[in-house]
Amino acid sequence: MGSAADKAKGLANEAMGNVKQGVGKMTGSKQMEAEGKVQELHGEAQQAKGKAKEAIKKAADL
Repeated sequence: MGSAADKAKGLANEAMGNVKQGVGKMTGSKQMEAEGKVQELHGEAQQAKGKAKEAIKKAADL
């Protein structure tokens, strides 16, 4: 998977995680809140992976 795809999937996961956290808070579901936080962190990691791939590719092109 390319760097752009990693960043896009990461952004989507982060957004969905935030939504889950909000729904969990509104409904009082600690489990959904926790799942949302995990998904958000997973999204952040995916974005970081995409940025790292991009940086490596740019460094290799020098």
